[in-house]
Amino acid sequence: MRITFLLEAEDIARFHAVLARAERLVDCMDECEIVETAKEALNTLPLASAPRYVRQRLVCVQQMILMLEDEAWCLPSAERREVLRTLIYFADPEDLIPDDVAVIGLLDDAIMLELLLRRLRHVIDAYVDFCTYRRDLQAPAAAPDRLQLSALLARRRDALRERMRRRIARMESVRRIAQAPGNL
Repeated sequence: MRITFLLEAEDIARFHAVLARAERLVDCMDECEIVETAKEALNTLPLASAPRYVRQRLVCVQQMILMLEDEAWCLPSAERREVLRTLIYFADPEDLIPDDVAVIGLLDDAIMLELLLRRLRHVIDAYVDFCTYRRDLQAPAAAPDRLQLSALLARRRDALRERMRRRIARMESVRRIAQAPGNL
């Protein structure tokens, strides 16, 4: 079953207010504290009873945590900040609907995560491609020595970051054009 609904301007304003709170918290919280808080939220949320559409987005939260902790990937600061902001929103117990409300408690989290994950799509895609490349390199049949592995991973990481930034810039350009006065 597919359910579609329309968010009114005031609904979106509420999401923006909660997101602004997350933005302020990024500035005053330590990154390790943010990651630990997100991990704790994942471990304490009623995930067993959560709908599938919520659980699917939580897999992306787990990916973002791994991405931040992955020393070989070493996500650049601008993108890192966006990921941290998303994790803060996710872990915030003061979001629109309390998470412990049966059935709908995680609905606002799923909606907001979907919106934020769309913004982070190219960051997550680049990281997934990096992990796949690293896994393939480490296959027993063709595993390079440690120095070769480091050099190959660094080249691939740099290329993926460049691709990520190009795609983000293109997405932002399209978004600005769509929001320009006179455009429908």
